[in-house]
Amino acid sequence: MHGSTQRCLQLKQLFTRRIILFLEYSPEQHPIVLQIGGNNLENLAKATKLANPYHYDEINFNCGCPSPKVAGHGCFGVRLMLDPKFVGEAMSVIAANTDAPVSVKCRIGVDNHDSYNELCDFIYKVSSLSPTRHFIIHSRKALLNGISPAENRSIPPLKYEYFYGLQRDFPDLRFTINGGITCVDEANAALRAGAHGVMIGRAAYNNPWHTLGHVDSAIYGSPSSGLTRRQILEKYQVYGDSVLGKYGPRPRVRDVVMPLINFFHSEPGNSLWKRKADAAFQHCTTIKSFLEETLVAIPDRVLDSSVAKAAAGRDDLFADIHSMLPPPYNVREQEVVLYA
Repeated sequence: MHGSTQRCLQLKQLFTRRIILFLEYSPEQHPIVLQIGGNNLENLAKATKLANPYHYDEINFNCGCPSPKVAGHGCFGVRLMLDPKFVGEAMSVIAANTDAPVSVKCRIGVDNHDSYNELCDFIYKVSSLSPTRHFIIHSRKALLNGISPAENRSIPPLKYEYFYGLQRDFPDLRFTINGGITCVDEANAALRAGAHGVMIGRAAYNNPWHTLGHVDSAIYGSPSSGLTRRQILEKYQVYGDSVLGKYGPRPRVRDVVMPLINFFHSEPGNSLWKRKADAAFQHCTTIKSFLEETLVAIPDRVLDSSVAKAAAGRDDLFADIHSMLPPPYNVREQEVVLYA
């Protein structure tokens, strides 16, 4: 009995460490959103309860991932767009187990279920059956067979008119646009056209300096900070070394550095920096030693220059969008379907 009790205690401690590893974050990361996924209401409730003590600013439900592991064998992600009633139930369960606001991230359709009315049916049913008032819309549909998750980010055509149609037809809800927006010029264009918010994903990861360096001034009107890459890395080193190994073996140097891996995108020395980084991951035990070993690849003029003029984008990307909107969605017809 004693050995069994000891084993149970060890498993409980291991489970607690793994939960902390996935959910803990530093206060500097606020505002921060946790995305969860699944198709089992009981498990979604448990996951949300586990996350609630960590005080995320929002809990988001994944109804947009087209990965075969998720939408295929897992039967969740974007496949859940075909079952809006379940999503509404799931969002009610999630909302009942968190103090944070809730949201849904989805596509505009799945395979041949890609009409504007079908998208509106999904939004209407989820928002009617749950407290969900915020939707993040990836403005292209998902294709579940024949193309990869990476191809699903570029091959199905963008239909921004569907997004702005939702804003017109559901004025009491909040919509954030996602997909194909690569810089602050284009984000501002989307906001001017009426979007409540803009999500930039891959572009921010692939070129963080030029994508994010102008956000505070160009979007929020703050004065330019004049920060250089060297100053940012000095601050990041202090932060990084303070969190290494905080939750057992993680995070490792590689985990902490990966958000920086494209920090020198298209700059002189970028390729050499990445090669040195690959080598340094094998033996460096601190962020300080990692940066000392790798930054010799980057010229001082790159490290010490402040962020340059924002990359020009398509500021007319949404210029004619309101003339392209689909016919208005008839909510009364949908009410007959729901309550007859």
